[in-house]
Amino acid sequence: MARDEEKTVEQLNDEADIAADYLEGLLDIADYEGDIEMGVRNGRPTVQIVADDDEDIKNLIGHKGEVVDALQLLTRLAVQQKTGDRSRLILDVDGYLKKRRQHLRDMALDVIDEVRETGEPANLDPMNSFERKVVHDLVREEGLKSRSHGEEPHRYVTIYLKPRHSDDELDDEDVDEEDIVDADVDERDEAKDSRRRRHDDVEEANDIADEDDNAVDDDDVDEE
Repeated sequence: MARDEEKTVEQLNDEADIAADYLEGLLDIADYEGDIEMGVRNGRPTVQIVADDDEDIKNLIGHKGEVVDALQLLTRLAVQQKTGDRSRLILDVDGYLKKRRQHLRDMALDVIDEVRETGEPANLDPMNSFERKVVHDLVREEGLKSRSHGEEPHRYVTIYLKPRHSDDELDDEDVDEEDIVDADVDERDEAKDSRRRRHDDVEEANDIADEDDNAVDDDDVDEE
């Protein structure tokens, strides 16, 4: 199975086209009117659904993005069925990923401030892999450390101060980034890939994009 970095732009565009056709079919079944925008960003095919009706949009997003996550998984599987290769396609609905990313950053910054004040580690609520990646990226930006614990769907992030003896060596990363539900991911192998990737800007939905659970998704397991 070809790795994403080995895929050509043409292959990634083909994946986006397949995804768009699949999603158009689903929209027809649901009797929703909407536009589908496609692109390639950071070596990943991206698709965004923009519905004409506010109620349609809400239904396509779902509670805490559960419907978006499910649609992304189904769309990836549809692409894989056509191409024979695993897809890391990003699906967004009306810029939801950008809004979710900002909410997560605001929440994580509050926890980071708490950790700095108390010096004690802090555990966050369970998150999907997209959400954990957003937190890990921000923690690194702020000069702290983080690691993930537990099993899906109860996997969560701990934020803590860097030990005084710690250098800025590369952290081990548990990459379930966007493989929000792709159980066949070899996390250790994917971790090597994540070190070569900068922030997966899923937030820019129209260029798209970035960030999912179904999700999703890099986890910095930061084994000390």
